[in-house]
Amino acid sequence: MSTLSEVDLDAQTVTKAYARWAPVYDLVFGAVFERGRQAAIAAAERIGGRILEVGVGTGMSLPLYSKNCQLSGIDISEPMLRKAQERVTELGLTNVEGLWVMDAERLSFPDNSFDVIVAQHVITTCPNPEAALDELARVLKPGGEIILISRVGADAGLRRSLEHLFQPAARKLGWRSEFSFERYARWTAKTAGMYLKERRAVPPFGHFNLIRFGKDDGAGAAYDSARAAG
Repeated sequence: MSTLSEVDLDAQTVTKAYARWAPVYDLVFGAVFERGRQAAIAAAERIGGRILEVGVGTGMSLPLYSKNCQLSGIDISEPMLRKAQERVTELGLTNVEGLWVMDAERLSFPDNSFDVIVAQHVITTCPNPEAALDELARVLKPGGEIILISRVGADAGLRRSLEHLFQPAARKLGWRSEFSFERYARWTAKTAGMYLKERRAVPPFGHFNLIRFGKDDGAGAAYDSARAAG
C-alpha cells in the first residue's frame, strides 16, 4: 500500500493538471515519447486481440495500432478524451470500440475483459499506483499482458537527489519525479498469477522503462479465491 504525503498525488490534482495539458499535449510530448510509444504498441501487437489503453490521453497511439486490434481507451481527463474522440472520428478508426472517462483505480469493466492492457506514463501519476495495477490485473485475461511505459527513479546518486528536490513542483504538473522499480517488484511478489516478463530502458534520457507483466493462464481462479477469502 502506498502512503500519501504532502508531495504525493491526489485525483483532483491529476485531473486538473491534465485538463491544462490537453490543448498542448501532442505538441509537447508527441515527439519526445514517440520511441517508447512505438515500443509499447509493438509489444501489444505481438499478442493482439482486445487491447485497453489506460490513460489514452488525446489518442496519439490509436492510429498506430494494426486494424486487426480491437481498441478501447480510458482517461481520467475529459478534455483529453474529447481530443481522442475527435481523432477517432477524423481518421475513421473503426477498430476503436469505445472511449470512456474512467479512473484507472476503479475500472468498470468485468474481470478478464482484455488480452492486452497498455498504460504509457500512467501508473506513476495515479494517487495509489498499486490499486491501479490491481485493477489492470483484474480486467486482464489469463495469458495476457500488461505493458507499461513508466518513469523509473534512480536508486541513488545525483539523479536520485534531483528527483527528490523536484517532486513538489512535479506534483503540480500531475507527475511523480520519484518512483522506484522496487514498488513494481513488491506488487508483483504479492499479486497472485502476475509475473515480470521484461524490463528494458526506452528513450528519452534513459529515465523510462518498458515493463511487461504476464498473467498466468490459471490466474482467474486465483483471483476469485482471493476475493472470496477477503
